[in-house]
Amino acid sequence: MGPLLTLKVHETLRAALRAGTPTVECSLDLDRSTTTVEVGEAGWTWQGQRFPYPETCKDRTIYHWDGEAFQPVARFATSLIKLVPTQWGPPTFEIDGIKMLPTAQVSPYADAERKVALIQPRGKVILDTCGGLGYFAAWCLLGQATQVLSYEKNADVIWLRSLNPWSPGIGSGLTLTQGDIAVQIAMLPSRSVDAILHDPPRFGIAGELYSQVFYDHLARVLKRNGRLFHYTGAPNKLSSGRDVPNEVAKRLRHAGFVAELNGDGVLAVKG
Repeated sequence: MGPLLTLKVHETLRAALRAGTPTVECSLDLDRSTTTVEVGEAGWTWQGQRFPYPETCKDRTIYHWDGEAFQPVARFATSLIKLVPTQWGPPTFEIDGIKMLPTAQVSPYADAERKVALIQPRGKVILDTCGGLGYFAAWCLLGQATQVLSYEKNADVIWLRSLNPWSPGIGSGLTLTQGDIAVQIAMLPSRSVDAILHDPPRFGIAGELYSQVFYDHLARVLKRNGRLFHYTGAPNKLSSGRDVPNEVAKRLRHAGFVAELNGDGVLAVKG
């Protein structure tokens, strides 16, 4: 993986240049590690390769080296999808400006760690319904899950995670399928997984992933006493006009789960 630049790193390199410092320690992989960079007027050198200083470097943007220039880690097809830096290191991502992972008070990576711990991944086959950047899957593997079956509908999101050093690699217990879990779940065998992590987009974007039909499928594929964590966020009841977490809990109970609110989601056990 080539170097990744943020405004913070760019300013560190330029400050070293102004100070006449020949080398500087910084991170080129979103704070996953630090490395030594040689700084010069014509550019900076890392691992024997010379790179130019970008002409522009914007806040809230991550840049990757495409072989000729630094380009934003972003794509626009039907929606603008981009990787966004955070103060914590591990990035979040946005779709049309909507932040898809919590970052205000905690690292999105640490947030995933807490939620994965709720389903106790050790030795389990886990269904990860909406893979995103793969932080749930990463913590499942670190928690010694036997297998993680991850699905992600959006090809551009899969491209983002291919450039994100915090996203887990495929293999060694992790499979990633590009597909809509709302469709794919019908093909999964009954009682084939030990636990489920369900982190869907907000209700207004993907209402089918909050439906009774979908929850019935989650109950079907999960083994008895299996755990499910369903992220709901905390939408404002006054502005949204609905109580999404309690609606989710009610539907999960109808599907055969014992469900209770837990933080910004619902923790359920199949009865």
